[in-house]
Amino acid sequence: MAVLKESIEKVVKATLDRYGLYPATYYSWKKKSETMGEEGFAHGMTPGRLARIRELEKENKLLKELLVEKDLADKLKDDLLK
Repeated sequence: MAVLKESIEKVVKATLDRYGLYPATYYSWKKKSETMGEEGFAHGMTPGRLARIRELEKENKLLKELLVEKDLADKLKDDLLK
């Protein structure tokens, strides 16, 4: 990410020469950064896998909210029975 940020601020060719990177590597990183953000640099991360992770995170959040609602309903029910 530091290389990408530096290349935005300075000349791309100078940045690549400084780090000894091939242009193909840089543009591959740039594309990955644009499509998946910083998370895309994790080992083996693909757009499909990232989309699945985000989908599961949303599902997990929904399930947690449902659990909280159920616990609240159970507590209210117990209070009413007392």
